[in-house]
Amino acid sequence: MAIRHINFNIQGMTCQACANRIEKVLNKKDFVQSCAVNFAGETAQIEFDDTKTDAAGLMEIIEKTGYQATVQTSLQPAQDNETHWRVWVLLALSVPFWVGMAGMLFGSHALMPPLWLQIAIATVVQAYFALPFYRGAAASIRGGLANMDVLVSVGTLAIYLYSLGMVLTHRSAHHVYFEAGVMVLAFVSLGKYLEAKTKRGSLNALGSLLQLTPREVSVFKNNAWQTVPLGQIQIGDTLRCVQGGRIAADGTVLAGEGWADESHLTGESQPVHKTIGSKVLAGAILSGSVDYRAEQLGSDTLLGDMVSALADAQGSKAPIARLADKVASVFVPSVLGIALLTFVANGFALGDWTTALVRAVAVLVVACPCALGLATPAAIMAGMGQAVRHGVWFKNAAALEAAGSVDTVVLDKTGTLTAGKPDIAAVWTAEGFTEEQLFEMAAAVEQHAAHPLANAVVQAALARGIAPRPVENVNTVAGEGISASVADWGEVKVGKPEFCGCRLPEGMDNIWSIASIAAVSLNGQAVGAFALADPLKPDSKAAIERLADHRIAVHILSGDHPATVAYIAAQLGLPAENAHGNQSPRQKAEFIRQLQQQGAKVGMAGDGINDAPALALADSGFAVRGNTDIAEQSADAVLVRPSVNRLADGLMIARATLRAIRQNLFFAFIYNALGIPFAAVGLLTPVLAGAMMAMSSVSVLANALRLKRMKF
Repeated sequence: MAIRHINFNIQGMTCQACANRIEKVLNKKDFVQSCAVNFAGETAQIEFDDTKTDAAGLMEIIEKTGYQATVQTSLQPAQDNETHWRVWVLLALSVPFWVGMAGMLFGSHALMPPLWLQIAIATVVQAYFALPFYRGAAASIRGGLANMDVLVSVGTLAIYLYSLGMVLTHRSAHHVYFEAGVMVLAFVSLGKYLEAKTKRGSLNALGSLLQLTPREVSVFKNNAWQTVPLGQIQIGDTLRCVQGGRIAADGTVLAGEGWADESHLTGESQPVHKTIGSKVLAGAILSGSVDYRAEQLGSDTLLGDMVSALADAQGSKAPIARLADKVASVFVPSVLGIALLTFVANGFALGDWTTALVRAVAVLVVACPCALGLATPAAIMAGMGQAVRHGVWFKNAAALEAAGSVDTVVLDKTGTLTAGKPDIAAVWTAEGFTEEQLFEMAAAVEQHAAHPLANAVVQAALARGIAPRPVENVNTVAGEGISASVADWGEVKVGKPEFCGCRLPEGMDNIWSIASIAAVSLNGQAVGAFALADPLKPDSKAAIERLADHRIAVHILSGDHPATVAYIAAQLGLPAENAHGNQSPRQKAEFIRQLQQQGAKVGMAGDGINDAPALALADSGFAVRGNTDIAEQSADAVLVRPSVNRLADGLMIARATLRAIRQNLFFAFIYNALGIPFAAVGLLTPVLAGAMMAMSSVSVLANALRLKRMKF
C-alpha cells in the first residue's frame, strides 16, 4: 500500500454539516486512510492508497455528494468563482419591502408595495435567486444529509407558498408574508457573501504570502538584462533586484550589497545585511541593489515551503473542533423537528396557524449552524497566519491547540539559549602531546559531527592551518561524543571527558568549571581538552522574562557540564534548581515525563539529534529549522530562526487562538440556545432571524480576525 497525501479546494459547502458529509463519505472508503474537511478554508486533506484510486476518483466521489472539487497546488489559492452581482440585485429587490416595513413600525401598511408587486418580486426571487439554495438542499438530501440550505429552502418556500395560497383563495392581503421570504434570502445571501469575502481575503494568510514574489524579474540572458515573467526563470539564472524590489528566488549574492527585510519568513523586524556570498530568500524586500544566482524556485524556496506547510496546517482539524462536528452532524435534523413542534404547539395553543407557520419559519431561519462550523477553523486559520508571520510553523491544528495549553517550557542550551557558535576559551594538553597534535586529532573526528562545539574546534584548527585528516569507522553516541579511526594515529574519541576516559587535572582556571568541555583521547589515552564558551543570544533573557510574565515555568536541560548550565541559568535569572546539566537524550525525555506526571503541560525547544526523544514526548515540541531532520520530524512546530523569542511568540499566539476558539464556540452555542426559543415564542420574526443568522457568522469571523491585529 502506497499512502499519498493530496489537498482539494471544495466549492458548494454552505455549513459545517456539508464538511461533515464529505468526511463521512470518504472515510468509509477502504482506500482512504484519513479525510479532514475544513469548512472555513473550503479545503479537504486526504490520505489515500494510490494503488486503488487517484485524484480523479476522489473528485468523483466528492462531486457525487453534491460539491465540486479541484486539486490544490501549494502555490495556488482557491479561486473565487462566485458571481456576487446576484447578492446586490437581491438586496435591491428587497428595498420596496424595507420601505413598507418602515411604515409598519408606525402601524401603517400604506407604504407596503402593491400586492401584485409583492407577488412579482417574491416569485422572481423564489424562481431564480433561491435556486442555489434549492440545488444545495437537493444535493444534501440525496446524500442523506440535511444542511443549512435545507433550513433556508424549507422556511422561505413554505412562507411563499402560504402567502400565495392566501392570495389565490382571496383571503386578507394583510396575512401574506412575501417580504419575509425575500428579505430572509437577501440577508442570508449577504451573510454568505461577507463570509466568503472574509475567508478568502482578510482571514486567508496564504493569499498575502502568494503576493510576495514579483510577477516579472530582471534576468541576465544573451549578454543583456531582460525583464521576463517569473515563470520563465530557471535554476542557475543570474537575477537582479534593485531598491524596493522583492527577491524572486532563494539564491546567493554574486554582486552588489543591500539590506533585506526577511520578516515574512523569520519574524525578525531588523533587516539583514547582504553582500557577495550571502544567501537571499524569495519574497524579501531589498534596500540596495544585488545580482544573485537563482538556486531554488517556486515551491522549493523557503517561502514556497512555508506556503505549503501553512496550507496543510490550516486545513487540519484541532481536537477541540470535534465537539462542534458532533453537534453539527445532528443539528439540522433536530432543528427541523423543533420547527415542526413549534408549528404544531403554537397552532393548537394560539388557534392561529398563520402565526404558528411564521414562528416555525423563524426557527428554521435563525438556527443556522454556520457560526458553529466557523468557530474553530476561522480562529485556526487566523492564528496559523499570525504564527507564520512571527517565524513559527505549526505542523497542524492539533499542535497549535497543544501549544496553547503549555505552562512549562524545557529548553536546550546550546544553539537555543546561546548563540550556538562557541569559541575556544582555553586549551589543556596531556603530557607528551602538543596543541598542534590535539587540534589535528580533534578536527579529524569533529569534521563529521554536526554539533556547534564540533564546528568551533574544526574552524579553530583551520585557522591554524591544520587540515583535517581522513578518517574511517565514524561512530556517534548521541549526547556523549564521537569516535573514528584516524589515519596514522588510531582510534580517536572526542566528547565528554567520561566518554573519552579523560580526567582533567585539579586546580585549573575557573573557566573550566563553567565552559563546555570537549575532551580528546587516542587509543584510550588522554590527549587534551578544549574549554568552549558559548555566549547567550541577545534576546534570550528578554524571552525568558516574557515567559515568566505569562506564568510559564522554564527549565534548562543540557548535555553540558552542570556548572556551565547553572552559570547560564543565573545569567537568565532562573533558579539553580531549574538548571540541569549532564543530561543524556534518555534523561531529557524522562525529565519531561516526570513533569507531565506532575500535571504540567510541557513545551520543549531543541535543535539537535539528542533533543529528538524529548521533542517527541513533550506536549508541544519546537525544533529549529535547518539543524537536524530528526529533530524537525519529532517536533510539532518549527522555529524558522533559533530564537527563544520566536518560541514565546508561538506560545502566546497559540494561547490567543485557543481563547478565540472558546469565545467563538461559546457565542455560537449561546446564539442558537437563545435564538431558537425566542423564534419559537414569536420574539423573532423570520426577517430578524435572517439578519441574526447572517450576523452570527460575520461575528465569529470578526472575532477570529482580532488575532491578526494583536501584538505578541
